[in-house]
Amino acid sequence: MSQHGLPTGDEKARTVQAMFDRIAPRYDRLNRIMTFGMDSGWRRKSIAALGLSERSAVIDVACGTGDFCREAKAAGLDPIGFDVSFGMLSSAATDAPLVQADGLRLPLRDGDADGLTCGFAMRNVVDLSALFVESARVLRAGGRVAFLDTAQPDNAILSFGHRIYFHKVVPRVGAWLSDKDAYSYLPKSTAYLPPKTALIALLQRSGFDDVSVRSFGLGAVQLLTGTRR
Repeated sequence: MSQHGLPTGDEKARTVQAMFDRIAPRYDRLNRIMTFGMDSGWRRKSIAALGLSERSAVIDVACGTGDFCREAKAAGLDPIGFDVSFGMLSSAATDAPLVQADGLRLPLRDGDADGLTCGFAMRNVVDLSALFVESARVLRAGGRVAFLDTAQPDNAILSFGHRIYFHKVVPRVGAWLSDKDAYSYLPKSTAYLPPKTALIALLQRSGFDDVSVRSFGLGAVQLLTGTRR
C-alpha cells in the first residue's frame, strides 16, 4: 500500500483491471454526467494538440470504451486502442481496431506510430515512468503524445470547490448509478499523480521535448503534451 492507503504494484494492477471490468457498462454514461458533458470537448482539444496530418497512425492507451478512438477517427486519423480491461473493450462503441494489452508493454514495434493518446489513465498505471518510456518507444521521432487526466486547480476557491465535488459528490453519484467502491477509489487515485512540474520533468527524461501542460475545466483537468525527440 502507498502512503495514501492505495494499492501499488501487482495489487494495483489487479484492482484497476477488475474495477474497470465491473463499471464498463455504465462508464460512458457516468462520464457524461459527472463532467457535465465537457469530457468530449477535452478529448477533441487533445487530438487537435497532437497536430498530426490526416491518416496518421495514433495509439490510444487505456482506450476504455473508445472515446479517444472515435475523436481521432472524426479528425481523420487512424487510431488503434489498447486496454487491459476486456469489460471495457466489450462495451466499446468504435469501429477502430481494439486490442487487450497492457499500456506498459504494447505489442508494437519501435517507432510504429505517429501519435499517442491516453485519457484519464496516468494515475491507473503501475509505473508512470514506464508508461512514458513505452510511449517513446512506439513513437517515431517527431511523434506526439497527449495525456489527459484530472488535476487540482491552483486557485484556492476553485480548489476547495473541486475537492468537495470530486471527493464528496462524485462517490455518491457513482454509488447510486454504478459501483460504490469504484467511484470511491477513482477520486482517491488522483494521489498517484505527481505535481505538474514533476510530470513535465518525467516526460522529458523519457525522451520528449516541447513538453507542456494545459488546463481545462477551471483547472480540474490537465493535458500533458510532448514531441518524441
